[in-house]
Amino acid sequence: MQEQLTHENTAFQQKTFPITVVCDSIYFQSNIGSIFRISEALGVEKIILTGDQLVFSPRKINKTSRSTHTMVPYEIIENAEDAVSYLKDNNYQIIVLEITDKSIPLKALQITPDSKIALVIGNEIYGVGSTFLNHANQTVHIELFGKNSSINVAQATGIALYELTNKL
Repeated sequence: MQEQLTHENTAFQQKTFPITVVCDSIYFQSNIGSIFRISEALGVEKIILTGDQLVFSPRKINKTSRSTHTMVPYEIIENAEDAVSYLKDNNYQIIVLEITDKSIPLKALQITPDSKIALVIGNEIYGVGSTFLNHANQTVHIELFGKNSSINVAQATGIALYELTNKL
């Protein structure tokens, strides 16, 4: 018989990876909360939220974050150009998660273990904006096998972070 483990009795080793998740104009509070939750679970160092119409409501975010928005450091940089400047000034490798004519499959991504990574994820409707696309060091996509060419941004973030942390 198996016993289900709790947060208190798992043997998982806590780690923090040099990964910053950049949310490019993500507006749905439930998605932001879910991104905090998966980021905390997978050892993300920081989250940056961008967008001039960003609403950050801790009460609404907590429904999906389960208080992880209080555990993962975050910063709000409204302007995408300012966020790109911050990332470049701090020597981040900018990896954009988006399907483009130049994107490669996520599993083919090559990273060096000692590099700081900024994983840029995009708006629920329009994806990643041109500012981040034009400054990406690499653009990756998740290979999908159905007719739909996209999945929920929080789900995509979880898949990408799992792959990145395995590579590190």
